Amino acid sequence: MEKRVLGRTGLEVSLLGFGGFHLLEIPTEKARSLLNYYLDQGGNYIETAADYGDGESERKIGGVIAQRRDELVLATKTSSRDKAGAKADIERSMKNLQTDYLDLIFMHAVGTKEDLDKILSSGGAMEAVRELQEAGKIGYVAISMHGQPDTLIEAIRTDEFDVVMATLNYFDRFNFPKLEGELIPLAQEKNVGLICMKPIADGFLWRSAKQAFRYSFSLPVSMVVTGMNSEEMVKLDIDFANNFVAMTKDEKEKLFKDASELGDYICRQCGSCDDVCPEGINIREIFKLEGYYDRQMRDGKPRNPADFALRDRLRFWFGNQEMARDLYKKLEVKANHCTECEKCLDACPYDLPMIDKLKMCHYKLGDDNSLF
Repeated sequence: MEKRVLGRTGLEVSLLGFGGFHLLEIPTEKARSLLNYYLDQGGNYIETAADYGDGESERKIGGVIAQRRDELVLATKTSSRDKAGAKADIERSMKNLQTDYLDLIFMHAVGTKEDLDKILSSGGAMEAVRELQEAGKIGYVAISMHGQPDTLIEAIRTDEFDVVMATLNYFDRFNFPKLEGELIPLAQEKNVGLICMKPIADGFLWRSAKQAFRYSFSLPVSMVVTGMNSEEMVKLDIDFANNFVAMTKDEKEKLFKDASELGDYICRQCGSCDDVCPEGINIREIFKLEGYYDRQMRDGKPRNPADFALRDRLRFWFGNQEMARDLYKKLEVKANHCTECEKCLDACPYDLPMIDKLKMCHYKLGDDNSLF
């Protein structure tokens, strides 16, 4: 399997990483069989978290680590923001994982500037990590979060983190444009290792898994980490990695145009509608805020119960609703200023229902309880 260097850590990691969350769904013996198969096929990165089943994922992984520690890069995560909590988490994690050394420790799901400040403050979690590094128990420090990456961008700028992990896929690139527009270039500039998670967008892209993995593999990331809970899934994902050929720019553009999950509703943030509205509505910005709000998943179209249930479960997965609504309040010209002149319809190369979409955005983001 292809290996890439994980930024300034110098660690060589396999293109496909094994995420431990979905090991909660299967028995220990089966979990360890999948992990051993993954390692036998050339994979070398296993990642879990203290929060995954209150240590259950770590314990399932531990039996494999005990036998094959020198074959892999091992990572786990702590959600504690203070020194004492992080130290306790990490020590318990190492016991669960049957190891005395972690290659990476993640600050887990750091979604706000306040969380980041707590971690880096006096008595914060970073103090525990630095002490454990000095003791030779931790190699490098990483940070992860979901959705809008402002906190990750700030974390990179502090120069305290060696690795960042973010949601990178061809669906959410349009809901959170800073992921590829700002986060990736900044990580490259600072030589911070970049790990992609959620290549199939929490399962939303399951029907298009092959092209979803290919897209994420094609990004300038060190690795794509995904959860795997069956032999079929492990073999399929390894096959995607072993037969990966990077997408060309033209192939990406075709994917953005034709992907069924993007369809005729998801704004591609191309800018074609900029300055076309005579009322001064910043259409692209409003559609971006809709992406923050619910990943543009509620689109007013009827669906079968299974598809609706999946969308309804995932639309607020990242919890950015309040942020999106607060940003919308600050806009001087809101979506309900639309006079339905239809000038924006001609501007959109993806034939989005611009007027109906503006109405939907105001329904989601506005305060006047107007109905769509």
